[in-house]
Amino acid sequence: MNKILFQNIKQLAGILPASVTNLIGKELNTIQTIDNAWLLVVDDKIEDFGGLESITDAHKKDAQIVDCTDRLVLPAFVDSHTHLVYAGTREDEFKMRLNGATYEEIAEGGGGILNSAKKLQNTSEEDLYIAAKKRLDEVIALGTGAIEIKSGYGLTKESELKMLRVIQRLKKESNAIIKSSFLGAHAVPVEFKNNADGYLNMLIEDILPTIVENQLADYVDIFCEKGYFSAEQTNTLLQKAMALGLKSKIHVNQFNAIGGIEVAVKNNAISVDHLEVMDDIDYTFLKDSKTIATLLPLCSFFINIPYAPARKLVNNNSIIALATDYNPGSTPCGNMQLVQSAACINMKLTPIEAFNASTINAAAAIEQSNLLGSITKGKRANLLVTKKIPSLEYISYNFGHNHIETVFLGGVQQ
Repeated sequence: MNKILFQNIKQLAGILPASVTNLIGKELNTIQTIDNAWLLVVDDKIEDFGGLESITDAHKKDAQIVDCTDRLVLPAFVDSHTHLVYAGTREDEFKMRLNGATYEEIAEGGGGILNSAKKLQNTSEEDLYIAAKKRLDEVIALGTGAIEIKSGYGLTKESELKMLRVIQRLKKESNAIIKSSFLGAHAVPVEFKNNADGYLNMLIEDILPTIVENQLADYVDIFCEKGYFSAEQTNTLLQKAMALGLKSKIHVNQFNAIGGIEVAVKNNAISVDHLEVMDDIDYTFLKDSKTIATLLPLCSFFINIPYAPARKLVNNNSIIALATDYNPGSTPCGNMQLVQSAACINMKLTPIEAFNASTINAAAAIEQSNLLGSITKGKRANLLVTKKIPSLEYISYNFGHNHIETVFLGGVQQ
């Protein structure tokens, strides 16, 4: 039996009852804490917790003691939107943007997603795994305990399956909880130029059944955007995937609002991600919906596009989550602490709202809020011990620093 007692905790934060799977509206700005606390982990689960006055000899017996004097203990962050598996980097495009080129102009010139796809197609599965494992270890050290990873830089059957196999290997060999999404519809490859329907049909008829048969993905994804895939094409893919038992998480409203949110909500998508550009009707579809609005502030920061209207979405009673969008082109950063800072500074969330959107709501965006995202008895012991910091709000305030000292995933120190 693995037994760990965290004691002398300055503040235990993010406590929720098991019945709470997400926070919306004014609830998002509330947090339950215990000052001068303890927390007991048995095997991979949170067994119990409370104020120091309630600790007993039975709690301490046979336990590994972790002294948390002047430190906070928090649920680990959940990053519900990443492209962690990729080949090569794109700093040349970064320089092009600094000289005035837009994201769309770079893509039209063969850069962007097609650039990454070419590199990935020429990279071995083993090399992809080694690079992705290094990135995964880095983001875990920054506090991420669960993560969604997409394919989408393959754009051929062989390369898409290669990416998904790498994600499966990461699932097996990491203590992090990992969910995978099939994003073959990330862009239209050169060989299908001007034939997006033909490419989509190939994905549906040739690749999707193989993925389902071999259980290589938890979700299907698509880039619903002008110049990529239409709302009608998105609906076709989501319907076909749903018939095979795959739920959806989709890229939508990054540069244009073209009806993708309506399609997503009507197809019971788990989340709609980006939302930098919104029409009034989009808020109507998301209001009181179970579909989660996943916002990606570091993407807006890096490619200098508008930030998603987080404040309006919260006031609209929409469920919001925060994620990194970690990828080589538009967000080469996997730091969920920085995400929370950016959400406060540029999206006008409070630090508590940003924290909740990075924990319990982000867990809901990968259907894991019954297991992760809060300090709750019986949940998986994905826990963070901070460095000596004055408060939870300090993480968002003192941006650009790693405030996490120790990470425990499933009760195992990383």
